[in-house]
Amino acid sequence: MSHPAPQEPHSNVLAEAPPGAKASPEADPERYWLENVYQRGARQLTVRAVIAGMVIGMVMCLSNLYVILKTGWSMGVTLTACILAFSVFNLLRQLRIFKQEFSPLENNAMGSVASAAGYMTGGGNMHAVPALLMLTGTLPSTGWLVVWLAVVAALGVVAAIPIKRQLINIEALPFPTGTATAETINALHGHGEQASQKARLLGGAGLVGAIVAVLREAKSAWLDAHVSAFWRLPFIPAKVSVPFINIRGRPAGDWGLSFDLSLLLIGAGGLMSWKTGWSMLLGAVLTYGFLAPAMFDQGFITAVSFKAINTWMLWTGAAVLVSSGLLSFAFQWRSVARSFKALTGLFSKKADAVQDPLADIECPPSWFPLGFAILGPIVVALMAYLFQIPVWAGIIALPLSVIMGVIASRVTGETDTTPTKALGPVTQLIYGGLAPGNVAANVMSANATGGVGLHSADLLTDLKSGWLLGANPRQQFIGQLFGVVAGAIVVVPAFHLLVPDASVLGTDQFPAPSALVWAGVSQMLSVGLSALHSSARVGALCGAVLGIALVLLDRWAPKKAKPFIPSAAGFGLAIVIPGSSSISFFIGAAIAEYLRRRRPKLAEATVFPVGSGLIAGESLMGIALIMLKAFGFMPK
Repeated sequence: MSHPAPQEPHSNVLAEAPPGAKASPEADPERYWLENVYQRGARQLTVRAVIAGMVIGMVMCLSNLYVILKTGWSMGVTLTACILAFSVFNLLRQLRIFKQEFSPLENNAMGSVASAAGYMTGGGNMHAVPALLMLTGTLPSTGWLVVWLAVVAALGVVAAIPIKRQLINIEALPFPTGTATAETINALHGHGEQASQKARLLGGAGLVGAIVAVLREAKSAWLDAHVSAFWRLPFIPAKVSVPFINIRGRPAGDWGLSFDLSLLLIGAGGLMSWKTGWSMLLGAVLTYGFLAPAMFDQGFITAVSFKAINTWMLWTGAAVLVSSGLLSFAFQWRSVARSFKALTGLFSKKADAVQDPLADIECPPSWFPLGFAILGPIVVALMAYLFQIPVWAGIIALPLSVIMGVIASRVTGETDTTPTKALGPVTQLIYGGLAPGNVAANVMSANATGGVGLHSADLLTDLKSGWLLGANPRQQFIGQLFGVVAGAIVVVPAFHLLVPDASVLGTDQFPAPSALVWAGVSQMLSVGLSALHSSARVGALCGAVLGIALVLLDRWAPKKAKPFIPSAAGFGLAIVIPGSSSISFFIGAAIAEYLRRRRPKLAEATVFPVGSGLIAGESLMGIALIMLKAFGFMPK
């Protein structure tokens, strides 16, 4: 569906058109949308859409939790949820369980609920919580942590109310993922065979991923006791060392250079860019093939294991990620400047404003101050009670979170990249200065401030889809609140199950690279650089310089040279995750790139559903196996 091209910001006051005149998208975008796009009276936030969104969102939240602990990245939820819901409701209609067709706007509303639930792992939540566990060894009780995450995310939904109207309605920022979601929903509901094919690919890939997870993780003793020899399945090793390569007299696999036989990682690699994929391979080879052996020879690394290597390399990788993220963010200063300029007009009401024709559709402006008046004191009280954060620091977090929300939303709308890697460290640096030495305050204040801002930015992507489809934005906001509650309820118990204590973090099982970066930044702000080993300080300095250099090269190099400049994000991430994971990411990215170049139509039809299916199948089965082990149904 077409939409107005991005234009310069202007006042959010609707121009008064002459009686009977048709509004134009340039002069009056909101009235034009109301007259030409809005689907008045269409079924949207129905009971079945809410229930389906909560269930699918909870499942996707579990998948994302597993993935973020493995890779540091949260995967997109909305597109997968829309394909799943369309397929399920089509099947239920064929079985005559439902008589009415599942409409495009119902699917969109369902996606808003599912996205809010599935994204409970984002917004810094599953960076900050494991980081706090690594730094302090303890966490609040499950109930309190559920309340904390739910309130922070709900505050993000409220903060998006005034931002949405300016960035989506008036300025028509592209929000590319939101636009793609709207196009996907139109395609699903307009071409049944195309939708069915994507659903079959998604389900089939999920089944394959689940089977591989069983063959990799299940103990043979358990199957020997429960499965006859006739049905006994072959087992797949977790990793296979890169053949014919020895480093310092040891197989390459001992240093981390092995093939991780995880379809989750290969599927995730297929969804990333080719540049990020080969950058991760380059980072892994340099880190584990050259730097780690050299540091071991000099005695800086005391053992040949991922945890020992990562303890040293963390500072280099974190410096690459933080410096590149901050510089990339600084280059978007025009977006930031426009954000601050727009802040003054977001909440003002012109004296000569005419009657708002969207008053019955948009969230009332009063919801924003009312939401902050209700939820703000709860956030401040929880910060003081759960994390011993001074009340004054908690109060500062509230206006700061609105500023972060405006900035993150504009950057996301213009670039389709939510600046998590920049805003996380920025808020940590702010609170490192306000409350020096208090690691809990540093991590969780940043979680509150950055979480509100980043939740606003990502949830606005769903509202962009609704704007293009003609959906009711007020119903989408309400749906997001349902999703926030569902996601918070499931993510905390699942985290405790997967991570019973800090010992499993920063290991091959759960590298948790983003949490390591947050913990490292907090530790550095707490004790200072002088407390680090001299080699770690040198590594951090080299990483910071490298991150800056890669961003500058990518920005200023000739166009023909840019494809050969490594991605700072991919290279930095490769330094803090196992080398085997980076190799698997590269394999997935290489397969997807081959298909895009040689078979573009096949790639368009298969890469996303197959990649998403592999991720969902293996991650959900991985959680199921951990549950079976935890409750004694399988040996550990």
